[in-house]
Amino acid sequence: MNDQVEPGTDEFDLTGEMRALGQRARAAAGAIAIASPDKKITALRAMADAIEDHADDIISANKIDLETAQAAGRPQSFLDRLMLDRNRVGDMADAVRQIADLEDPVGKIIAAWERPNGLKIERVRTPLGVIGIIFESRPNVTADAGALCLKAGNATILRPGSESILSARAIHKCLVAGLEKAGLPGNAIQLVPTTDRAAVGEMLRGLDGAIDVIVPRGGKSLVGLVEREARVPVFSHLEGICHVYVHSDADLDMAKDIVVNAKMRRTGICGSAETLLVDRACVATHLQPLVAALIDAGCEVRGDNAVCAADPRAVTARTEDWGKEFLESIIAARVVDDLDAAIHHIATHGSRHTDAIITGDDEAARQFMTRLDSAILLHNASTQYADGGEFGMGAEIGIATGKMHARGPVGGEQLTSFKYLVHGTGQTRP
Repeated sequence: MNDQVEPGTDEFDLTGEMRALGQRARAAAGAIAIASPDKKITALRAMADAIEDHADDIISANKIDLETAQAAGRPQSFLDRLMLDRNRVGDMADAVRQIADLEDPVGKIIAAWERPNGLKIERVRTPLGVIGIIFESRPNVTADAGALCLKAGNATILRPGSESILSARAIHKCLVAGLEKAGLPGNAIQLVPTTDRAAVGEMLRGLDGAIDVIVPRGGKSLVGLVEREARVPVFSHLEGICHVYVHSDADLDMAKDIVVNAKMRRTGICGSAETLLVDRACVATHLQPLVAALIDAGCEVRGDNAVCAADPRAVTARTEDWGKEFLESIIAARVVDDLDAAIHHIATHGSRHTDAIITGDDEAARQFMTRLDSAILLHNASTQYADGGEFGMGAEIGIATGKMHARGPVGGEQLTSFKYLVHGTGQTRP
């Protein structure tokens, strides 16, 4: 990319540069698709080493991004997603190493069978090709997405938001260094050279057929834009409106631990609980301790009449609070009559992202997990586990809530398609 005209100059041709970027990605995708597992592992481990070696550079760039975001009046939840410190940079490097150690999905035989005529058929995993990633405030997506796409044999085009651009550029240099150290093309992971929003439009149109899939990672407005205007397939979710339902047979201590963790561990991530539902049958024993635990942890509780009666510090919920993604230390809470009412509320107000039930009744848990259609359903565990790393995928590009191809955490395996290999001994069709 050294021969490119700098963005912002009179000579910069955004459309031409984006199409050239797509052509480079398509060319690199051919090499990455057939790269050996060992080469990809070498590249990924070198990327992780480079991230650690250049932690100071990454944190310095991130500090400038943070100052810009603060000056723009971005909320605390946004700043939390944007911020990188030494621990988070270390976690980023560790995630890349975990991806390196995963089983290589490319070429894996998913199924195999033999037909009566002697034809032997195999369904085999194959790369998608070129994946476009459009993201906003999370600079770690640069490493997670680049590494996962490489593991799955894909080339990647990354378009960070203006708020995270300097952080993303610092991380991207480490990824390219890892590719080149392994003898793989640096163009396999490219960063869009401009924050001009017109670049997003170019990507959504597919860059003359260069992009096979788009993955948006950001707020509702970004994801909605991508889903409306993309001319290529999209893996996405609109919102993480996650619920925790405390069933009548829930252990109180377990419920308190899970509810507080689900909401307060990190409030700005899509797996953060946004609504608490408490079964009417356990209101006398569970409601006040649960509400108090949240408020004592620094959470604003917006509740119905029963919730507000349980703790005078709670405030009355508004209609729009049911089904709202707060992404901060606020939770909506209400009492529901029973399991059926909880399921109805979640189906009505949820986003099919992640929902949890706390109960010692296995049949109630089975009903909850069978009848709801969320991408992730948990029994006696925090919604904060809605994360590809926690699923053993090393990392994730995002949580997909659609039903086509990929659903739930989008890791390396989900970034593949498949093809059929048919082996014969001279058969002809009559």
